[in-house]
Amino acid sequence: MNSTFLKILFIASFSLLMVSNISAQNRKKTKKIDRVIAEGRRYIGTPYRYGGMSKSGIDCSGLIYNCYKTIDVTLPRTAKDQSKIGSSKTWDSIRPGDIVYFKFKQKGEKWYHAGMITYAEKDDIRFVHASTRSGVIESSLMDSYYMNNVKKFRRVIK
Repeated sequence: MNSTFLKILFIASFSLLMVSNISAQNRKKTKKIDRVIAEGRRYIGTPYRYGGMSKSGIDCSGLIYNCYKTIDVTLPRTAKDQSKIGSSKTWDSIRPGDIVYFKFKQKGEKWYHAGMITYAEKDDIRFVHASTRSGVIESSLMDSYYMNNVKKFRRVIK
């Protein structure tokens, strides 16, 4: 065999190995995303309780904390502190598993809120969160109430 053929064979083999490795990493990432979303949806119907961390009552940051704990990611306990973790994302780059943070202001009072993106297509973005009124629900981020109060998006699952 000539050396050119061996070089081409080596490069082709190496490329195939790299593609295979990337595919395995993508499958692992997809499994993690599916797991955190499934965990978030398991809480749907759970009542809201400030500082809560269980199915008997949970707040927004407790929900995010518990979801990511299922994939061995420990986040801070408050939405404000959680919003400093991970990489920043834009409206155009969010995907399921990303975390959305809101900052609401009303009558001189402000508070932070967090939810996890469960579905993201061009005109339909949904997220699961613990609402003070309704408990854990899945909502549309396209609803003007939420859309107008988004502070940032963060990606924790790389």
